[in-house]
Amino acid sequence: MAPALPRRRLLQAALFATATPAFSYAAGGGSAAAATLPAPSAWTLRPFELKDVKVGQGVFAAKRQLMLDHGRGYDVNRLLQVFRANAGLSTGGAVAPGGWEGLDGEANGNLRGHYTGHFLTMLSQAYASTGDQVYADKIRTMTGALTDVRAALRKDPAVLSATGRFGTAAENVRGSYQYVSLPAAVLNGSATITLSAWVKPTHGANWTRVFDFGNNNTRYMYLAARNASGVPRFAISTNGPGGEQGLNGTAALPLNQWSHLAVTISGSTGTLYVNGTSVAQNTSMTLNPSSLGALTNNWLGRSNFDDPVFAGVYDEFNVWSRALTAAEITSLQSNRAAASSAGRGTLASYTFDETTGGTFADASGRGLTATLRRTWGGPSHAGFLAAYPETQFIDLESRTSPDYTKVWAPYYTAHKILKGLLDAYLATDDARALDLASGMCDWMYSRLSKLPEATLQRMWGIFSSGEFGGIVETIVDLYSINGKAEHLALARLFDLDKLIDACAANTDTLDGLHANQHIPIFTGLIRLYDATGEARYLTAAKNFWGMVVPHRMYGIGGTSTAEFWKARGVVAGTISDTTAESCCAYNLLKLSRMLFFHEQDPKYMDYYERALYNQVLGSKQDKADAEKPLVTYFIGLTPGHVRDYTPKQGTTCCEGTGMESATKYQDSVYFKKADGSALYVNLYSPTTLAWAEKGVTVTQSTDYPREQGSTLTFGGGSAAFELRLRVPSWATSGFRVTVNGSAVSGTPVAGSYFAVSRTWRSGDVVKVAIPFRARVEKALDDPGLQTLFYGPVNLVARNSGTSYLQFGLFRNAALSGDLLPSLSPVSGKPLHYTLNGTEFAPFSEGTEDPTHAYFRRSEPKVVFGGTDSGVTNPAKADGTTFLDEVWAGAPFSSKAALVSRVQSTVNSWVSAGLLGQADGRQVVTTAQNASYQS
Repeated sequence: MAPALPRRRLLQAALFATATPAFSYAAGGGSAAAATLPAPSAWTLRPFELKDVKVGQGVFAAKRQLMLDHGRGYDVNRLLQVFRANAGLSTGGAVAPGGWEGLDGEANGNLRGHYTGHFLTMLSQAYASTGDQVYADKIRTMTGALTDVRAALRKDPAVLSATGRFGTAAENVRGSYQYVSLPAAVLNGSATITLSAWVKPTHGANWTRVFDFGNNNTRYMYLAARNASGVPRFAISTNGPGGEQGLNGTAALPLNQWSHLAVTISGSTGTLYVNGTSVAQNTSMTLNPSSLGALTNNWLGRSNFDDPVFAGVYDEFNVWSRALTAAEITSLQSNRAAASSAGRGTLASYTFDETTGGTFADASGRGLTATLRRTWGGPSHAGFLAAYPETQFIDLESRTSPDYTKVWAPYYTAHKILKGLLDAYLATDDARALDLASGMCDWMYSRLSKLPEATLQRMWGIFSSGEFGGIVETIVDLYSINGKAEHLALARLFDLDKLIDACAANTDTLDGLHANQHIPIFTGLIRLYDATGEARYLTAAKNFWGMVVPHRMYGIGGTSTAEFWKARGVVAGTISDTTAESCCAYNLLKLSRMLFFHEQDPKYMDYYERALYNQVLGSKQDKADAEKPLVTYFIGLTPGHVRDYTPKQGTTCCEGTGMESATKYQDSVYFKKADGSALYVNLYSPTTLAWAEKGVTVTQSTDYPREQGSTLTFGGGSAAFELRLRVPSWATSGFRVTVNGSAVSGTPVAGSYFAVSRTWRSGDVVKVAIPFRARVEKALDDPGLQTLFYGPVNLVARNSGTSYLQFGLFRNAALSGDLLPSLSPVSGKPLHYTLNGTEFAPFSEGTEDPTHAYFRRSEPKVVFGGTDSGVTNPAKADGTTFLDEVWAGAPFSSKAALVSRVQSTVNSWVSAGLLGQADGRQVVTTAQNASYQS
C-alpha cells in the first residue's frame, strides 16, 4: 500500500493550489430545498429532489405518515440534551432519549449524538417533501442550539447558576464533565479540620465525589455521595484503597433534594454528619489532612479515580481548621455559614453566588479563588462539535483493539451529525448549519492530516471503534458546495487501502468483516471517484456490490448475520435471529442508486425494488408512536421470528436510518439523463413528478404492488424525450405498454428498460401492465430452503412454529411456471394467500406476527395439475428432484410442450437409473391427462 501516501499528499498540494468554491450560499432563512448539491459531471443520470416528487396514496404513504407524525410531535430538546450537557449549558430539564443516546444506555452512551444527526436528516427530508413549516422550525431550533453548543465548547466552562439552598448555587449538569478546582493551599496542612457542603444530587451514580483532595489514587481524602452500597462515604489514605480509613453513612442521599454533609477530624476521631446528625464515627484514625502532605488535585465533583463526575448542585462549601461542635453543625442546617454560630470556613468558603464566569470567590479571607474546569480540558480545534468529549477521537489514534465501552465509532457519530447538518442546510438554506458542518471538517482535517499513514490504516481497520459510516460521501458532498481543498483531502484520509485494493482487484475478502462498517465506505468511494477521477474507487465499488448481491443476500434484500458477513455463497448457513441488519439494507440501497448514476445496469434497480418493497417497508411497524420510530434493528429470518420494533431500548443506528428511509421513499422512483434526453421510471409507485426543466408533470396512478401495473399521465406543456420503463427481472412474460390506448411495438426483455420515445403532451396516458407470477428463490447453499415471491413481493408464512415448515408448490403450477394456483387467495386481504392451512402475507406488513421467511421445499409425489401420479418424486445426489428439472423448463407455450418436457426428463432419469420405466410411463400419462392454467 506504500504508493497511497504520496498520492494523497500530491493531491493535497494540487488541490490547495487550484481549488475554487463551486457554490455560494445565502446567509439566512429560506424555503424548502433552497440549496442543492451540484450534480457530479461523472453521473450520466441525475436524481430529482424530494420536493419534485410527491408521494400519493399507497403502501409508502401510509408508512411515511407514521414517521412524519413522529417527527412532528417529538421534542427535539430531548435530542439536544446530550449536546448541551457536554458543553455545560442548561438542558432545560429535558430528558435524553434512552438506549444509545443517554449516559445510562449501552456503553455509557458512547455513541450519543448520532441519533440527533439522523433526526436532523429525517426532518430535512420531511420538510423538503411536504413543505410543512413545523419541520423547518424544528431544524432551526436544533441548528441554533448546536451553534450555541459549539460556541460554549470553544470557551472555558461557565457557571450554570441555579436556585440554591439559601440563595443561588452552581449546577453541574450530568454529562458536562465539569468540576471545580481549588488552589493547592486549601487544606493548609491542617491536622484538625471540618469540611461542610450543601449538595443536591441529580443522579445516583456510585462513587461520584462531593470532594476529592489528592495527588493520585494512592494519596487522597474524599467524600463520595454514594459508595458501592449507595450511602455516603468519607475516606482518607496514603496507601490507596487498601489503606483507607473511612466513615460510611447509613442511608442514601435523596435525589433532587438538598442534603448537608460534614466531616470533622480531630485527633484520632473522625465523624460524618448528614443533615446535622452524626451517622458514623471512627475513633481509631491515624490519618488526617496533614498526613497527606502537599496535594495537587483539590477537586469538587471530580474523582482521582476513574469515577463519574458528580451530577447535581452545590451551595456553600466551607473548610475550617478546627473540628466544629455538633451544635455548630446543627446551626449550619438553617443558616448560611456566615450567619451561623460556626461562621465562615477559615481555610476556604465558597457561597457559589456567581451567575456568570468560570471562577468562584473565596470568602474566607485567604483569596483562594476556585475555577470551573472540564475533565478533558477542551477541544483541539474551534470546529469541534459532539455530544461527548474529544477523548474518544484521541484514544482511537493509539488504539489497537476494539473496546466500545471506551471508544465506540466516534467518526461514525461525527458522520451522522455532519450529514444531518448538511441536510439541514440544503433543506432550509440556514447558513449556520453549513458553517457548523464546515467547521467539523476543518476540525477533523486538523487531527487526521497530522497522523502517519500507518496510523490511519490501523484506525480504520479496527472493528466498531474505527467505523466511520458514510462520512466520506458527506465530506465530498460538502466539498462540492464550498470547494474547500482541505475537505477533499480530508475525504481521502479515510481510505482503507487494504479493502479498496482487494475489491478493485475483485478479490473477495469480506468473510468475517462487519457488514455495515464497510458498506457505506463504498458510497464514499464513488463520490471520491466523482471528485478525483481515480478509477480504482469506482471499480472497487462495483466489484464490492457484486460480492454482496446475491452472494450474501437474503430474499428480502438484506445482508449480514449478527452484523457480520460469512463466506461467499453461504445464505442458509447464516440464517439466525440477528440476520438482515436494517442499516445494511439502507446503505446497500444508497450504493445501488449511486452505481446506477454511473452505469445504467438494471440489476441495481432490481435490487433497489427488492430491498425497498420488502426489508425497508417491513422494518417499519404499522403503528403510531410518539416516543419511538418503531423500526427494526435485526430482522430474524429463523422460523417463527417475531420482529422487534423497539430494539436495544431505542435510538439505535437502524432506528436512525429507518427514520431516514421512511421520509425519502420517493428518491429513486425517477431519474433523468444528464442531457435531459430521457426519463427513467425505476419504480412503480403512486407519485407525481414535476420536471421543471421540461415543464411537464408525470403522475403515476397505481396501487402497486397490490396492482400489477401503473398508469402514467402527463401534464403541463409538451416535451420530447425518451420514456424508459423498467422491466423487472422477474417479469418474464406479459409486460405491455400502451400510449393513449395504442400498443407500443417492441419486445420487452425482463431485466432491462423498455423505451418509448415521442413528444409528450398534456393528457398523454401511458399504461404499463406488469403481470406477476409466484416463484421461489433458493438459498445458494441449500436449494431445498426457499422463499416465496409474487412479483416483487416476498410472501412469508405466519405461523408460531419454530421449525422450518414444509410446503409443496408444483401440484397446480401453471404452464407459465407460475406457482400461484397452488395457493388460495384470502378474501378481502390483497396479497394474502393460504397453503395447507397456513396464511402467507407480504413481508412488508409491519406486524408482530411470527413469520417464516424461508421454508423447506417438500414435493414427495409427482403431481401435475392437481392429479397425483402416485409415483414418488425422485431426487439426484445434489437434491434436485424430478419435478425441479421438469419445471425448470417453464414457461411452456402449451400443454404439449410441457408433456414433451416431462417425456424427455423421464427418459433421462430412467436411463440414469433414477426412475423405473413403469413409474416413468405413469408420470407421462398423468401429465397428459392433467389440466393446467396458462
